[in-house]
Amino acid sequence: MQMEPKVNILLVDDKLENLLALEAILEKLGENLVRATSGEEALRCLLHQDFAVILLDVQMPGMDGFETATLIRNRGRSRHTPIIFLTAFSTSDQMLFKGYALGAVDYLLKPLDPNILTSKVTVFVELFKKTEAVKQQTAQLVAVNTELRQSEERFRSLSTCSPVGIFETDTEGNCKYTNPRYQAICGLKAAESLEKKWLESVHPEDKERAIASWSAYICEGREYSEEFRFQAAHSNIRWVQVRSSPMLSSQGELLGYVGTLEDITERKQAEEVRAQVIREQTARQEAEAANRMKDEFLAVLSHELRTPLTSMLGWSKILRTKKLDEKATSRALEAIERNAISQMQLIEDILDVSRIIRGQLRLNVSAVNLLSVMEAALEAVRPLAEPKDIKLNTVLDTSIGSVYGDPARLQQIVWNLLTNAIKFTPKGGRVEVRLSTYFGFSISDFGLGSDGENLDSSNTDESNNLKSVLESSDGLEPTFILPKKSQNIKYQYAQIQVIDTGIGISAEFLPKVFERFRQADSTTTRSHNGLGLGLAIVRHLVELHKGTIFAQSLGSGEGATFTVRLPLLQDNRGGRTSREATRETSSSVPSTPLAGLKVLVVDDEADTRNFLSFMFEEYGAFATAVASVDEALAILEQAKPHILISDIGMSGQDGYTLIRKLRSLEPEKGGRIPAIALTAYTREEDRLEALSAGFQQHLSKPIDPNKLIAAVANILELPIEVPVS
Repeated sequence: MQMEPKVNILLVDDKLENLLALEAILEKLGENLVRATSGEEALRCLLHQDFAVILLDVQMPGMDGFETATLIRNRGRSRHTPIIFLTAFSTSDQMLFKGYALGAVDYLLKPLDPNILTSKVTVFVELFKKTEAVKQQTAQLVAVNTELRQSEERFRSLSTCSPVGIFETDTEGNCKYTNPRYQAICGLKAAESLEKKWLESVHPEDKERAIASWSAYICEGREYSEEFRFQAAHSNIRWVQVRSSPMLSSQGELLGYVGTLEDITERKQAEEVRAQVIREQTARQEAEAANRMKDEFLAVLSHELRTPLTSMLGWSKILRTKKLDEKATSRALEAIERNAISQMQLIEDILDVSRIIRGQLRLNVSAVNLLSVMEAALEAVRPLAEPKDIKLNTVLDTSIGSVYGDPARLQQIVWNLLTNAIKFTPKGGRVEVRLSTYFGFSISDFGLGSDGENLDSSNTDESNNLKSVLESSDGLEPTFILPKKSQNIKYQYAQIQVIDTGIGISAEFLPKVFERFRQADSTTTRSHNGLGLGLAIVRHLVELHKGTIFAQSLGSGEGATFTVRLPLLQDNRGGRTSREATRETSSSVPSTPLAGLKVLVVDDEADTRNFLSFMFEEYGAFATAVASVDEALAILEQAKPHILISDIGMSGQDGYTLIRKLRSLEPEKGGRIPAIALTAYTREEDRLEALSAGFQQHLSKPIDPNKLIAAVANILELPIEVPVS
């Protein structure tokens, strides 16, 4: 602890023995005793030091005590210093009056009583100390006030010039302070800013969110930072970031909240510009990629369409110009038919993709036995596998149940997967087709976890072990171990797998394998044909059937596995296959099912007219073929056909004009004749327009003879069944 400084006491006497006596009496006070033997010396001491009290002898040679006291009182620094007069002579009233008049605080007569002297001096010493302490405190207070004043000026200057708005509220939310920037952002005057909250300046579309977030902040007492749009009266919308923190006392008591408003409009605009640039760059890149894909697709499409045309035109010219033996003629016709079918499939794929893009692909659903679908698809692809010596192995569960779907589209799914596998499997390879039931269980079926908890939601070691049991090591087919207590199978799916030993799929291309127009190799040197549409169509058809499909491959040269899972119908197993029914139907169809039927064919293409006439006559019908609407109307009343087969797109007047003119006629003149529209326009809106115009059915070109005959039989309600290939 720092020692308290000693107080100065001035002892003035011309006799040394008196000074020594005073020192002896006052020594126990422990203060600094200063001696002076004359008035002049005393004045010199006062020039350099301040004293708590002065003990001044009255009778001194030269300048006596009264004169010395007068000079002391005339000096400003020592004007209030206490003076105790000492004298050895009798004190008269006149001398006492004179001493007190000069500012003396006491008048003591020698010899001095030590106790009295000590007590009197002690009083003035303590008074001096307290006075000095007060002076120090005053000086400190002045310094503190000066610092506070400077700090306040500095805060006011900072607040006034601050680039962000500053506000302070109490615990009730009443605003206690705002700076000019806050007032400018909120569009308020100084007085208004203390009456209104910043929430009132928030844009109407953001106000509800702002009130909710600020209320939550008040309740939770956390740090607050949100961005809102502000719109003051008659001003533009600006983005503002609001920050706030609780304001606590030194004891941790909540006093209110202090916050800032920062105008971030420029930052938001810059972010929007940057985001727009990024979006434009992304769009440009996507457009460039789409253009590349389009160019590649058009190049591939041109190649795929021209390739079968080359064979078809070539063999056609050979058949016209040369006489071939029966074997060569059969070979030529097979080539023409094979390439026509290939070209028709390409067109059908393009049309399917168009329907998918426009959301107009529809299913004709019913209960379907997948076994018959699989067998039909396998029979269809065997001619593709035999030239490459590819083995088609099947593992088909004959007890599989039915699914709810479109049999034609389901067969298309399997056919596309099989043709894809055969295409990418080298000569002498193997393609395996599996049909099985796929089960899904809950953990509760195995006594693990609570009821309704699935395999993916459990973190227990038991569930992880169970998952490893349910999944085989190759990842191709689940292996199931059914627990004895399992009475509640949650899910049942029909699982179709097509596994090949072909070239496989690279890891880079695997995520894109189901995308439209995507091919792992789209160069002119590629070794496999196709448009890259088949798998995209398959995925969409599977999803329309509420199923899933995924591809697996260990990489190039490792083969590939495609797995389709379709939900099974419950309690619907077995039954006669559609293939068996088809065989029975086929065997019961007479060779001339349309015997005696009169058919009017209208088409401006001579080859199509000749083909349709020949086809109907082969089925026993009488066919009349004309090239225009006027010819059809002219011959209608004479021929009295039972049914009309008309093209839509014809030069001059089209098929819509023909059917409208027919429907305006009286029934006995042919106004109610059944009609089928044949057209290369295959959009859904084309079909609807044909039906609304008056046609009973709409068939797309190229025409499948069996489908056309079946449509005729259906419209005329003929007691025959025609197989549809």
